Amino acid sequence: MKLGLKRDEVKLVPYTSEWNREFLTVKQEVIKTAHIEGNRIEHIGSTAIMDMDAKPIIDLLIGVDDIASVDASIIKGLQTVGFLRLRVERPGEIVFAKFVDETYEVKTHYIHLVDYDKELWSNLIFFRDYLIANESAREEYKKLKIAYAERENMKITEYTDLKEPFVKSIYEKRKS
Repeated sequence: MKLGLKRDEVKLVPYTSEWNREFLTVKQEVIKTAHIEGNRIEHIGSTAIMDMDAKPIIDLLIGVDDIASVDASIIKGLQTVGFLRLRVERPGEIVFAKFVDETYEVKTHYIHLVDYDKELWSNLIFFRDYLIANESAREEYKKLKIAYAERENMKITEYTDLKEPFVKSIYEKRKS
């Protein structure tokens, strides 16, 4: 299994069960070093969905009590296992990434630190679980991702923006 993408690179690869094994390995590292409870660490994103083509980057969702005042020991623990805080500005979320080496060019993992069991946490878990349980939605999302990824000169922000209406349509199902 080869993980990682360069900045702005959009590439999808076929699903592999190795992604889940990698998630479980990193989850144990985070539990030990950042002292996060296991039920507050989830595998999200397309690598968590069987048979879904995905960017070869493992996404972890970590829930904390208050995103506005994260304990410094959590950040230090994440750094200990190779995660660096990114300068990404997203409401209610702190993003970390793990890189293949000190050039910081190729990311292999993301951590999305959010308030535990609040709306963003619930939406991200619901999206994953909905696609796992709903084959037609899963296939629709897969086709959409492949079509966008095949576009020439596709940048990651554009790719993400194009997928957003589909993602939000699934979030809406949680509320109904």
